[in-house]
Amino acid sequence: MEYHVTLPIPSDIIKKLHVNDILYVTGTVFTARDQAHERLRRMKPSDLLFDPSHMALYHCGPLMKKEDGNWIVVSAGPTTSSRMETTEDILLERFDVHLIIGKAGMGKRTAKALQKTGSVYAAFPGGAGALAAEHITKVSSVFWLEELGMPEAVWVLEVKEFGPLVVAMDSHGNSLYEHLSISP
Repeated sequence: MEYHVTLPIPSDIIKKLHVNDILYVTGTVFTARDQAHERLRRMKPSDLLFDPSHMALYHCGPLMKKEDGNWIVVSAGPTTSSRMETTEDILLERFDVHLIIGKAGMGKRTAKALQKTGSVYAAFPGGAGALAAEHITKVSSVFWLEELGMPEAVWVLEVKEFGPLVVAMDSHGNSLYEHLSISP
């Protein structure tokens, strides 16, 4: 099935999503890579200047440029999600995030957390950073830029019809990656 959704995604829609469904997302996403995940796992929602519960979490280290005082997204392709496996369950539960976007999948720990929190993991095509940038309509804010640098900072982005995303891990415990095997 193909879904065009607006964030935050209602729980009844999340429950309808299954592995291999296609998503196009409109709303607010925030980026977080390794260093941002480490910082976030030590924080409470009240410590943040943004509300992740209304957003999707995008594993991305965007390339930005500043023009006339505004940030412009040059490229915003996904980064490998498995690097965040050790902290993703904490972020899902603590910050009430229900959609993660990334590439290359996540493991059993995240799969359990997706089921527990009623959330999904969607894959964005790797190597399509320019395509992603075309669907980002605005950079709303950036956090920890000075401390973490451009790719590791948390960027809050407005997106329109962001995708195509493939539901790769659903809230029912199914994973596209569970059935993949690599032969020598």
